[in-house]
Amino acid sequence: MKEDYLLNKRILLVDDEQALLDLVLSILKDYGFQNIKTAKNVKEAMEQAGKFRPELAILDVMLPDGNGFALMEQLKKGGDYPILFLTARGEEDDKFKGFGLEADDYIVKPFLPKELLFRVLAILRRSYKDENPLVCLRDSQIDFSRAEVIKQGEHIPLTAKEHDLLSVLYRNAGRIVTIDALCEAAWGDNPFGYENSLMAHIRRIREKIEQNPSRPVSLVTVKGLGYKLIVEGK
Repeated sequence: MKEDYLLNKRILLVDDEQALLDLVLSILKDYGFQNIKTAKNVKEAMEQAGKFRPELAILDVMLPDGNGFALMEQLKKGGDYPILFLTARGEEDDKFKGFGLEADDYIVKPFLPKELLFRVLAILRRSYKDENPLVCLRDSQIDFSRAEVIKQGEHIPLTAKEHDLLSVLYRNAGRIVTIDALCEAAWGDNPFGYENSLMAHIRRIREKIEQNPSRPVSLVTVKGLGYKLIVEGK
């Protein structure tokens, strides 16, 4: 059975060969993945990552304006999400370098479509194995797959920024997420100056998830550090 919440994951494909991009797009979309963006070089990849906020990146090693290893290190600064290398370079040194940088997998071209699909699914299951599209809070539930909050029988839609912020908080449930990390998750690589905007978004999120937004019990402030999401059962 397909895990619908995995099919909603945002995937970034980076390769300078259009035929390869078309093939991978076809494989993933035929299975049900829809949130996919492509880039043909490092510059495009970084621009897409800042706007799209991927949850999985599939990278070629050799790119016209750089290499996938350096790109992976840049992408990791913007968010901790899995990386799969898909490349014609199968030398052991390249594989060791990829895994040494904590890549999640490494596939050498040519590859079988089912192999790619199974590896992508395996990475997503490992990386998001604790994720449930319906997250239970004290006074509400979050349905990430539908981008909405359910409170007292009412379905309240989340904006894209609210969804991004709650996703980061949920992946770190019970732990402090710093103000800088939240700003970076919502506004990209240059998050400075967004603290007031973040506070406004946090206030609106609390209005949706809390019984009493003035006395939050699910999305709590850790003074001077950031915020913490308290999830029931975690």
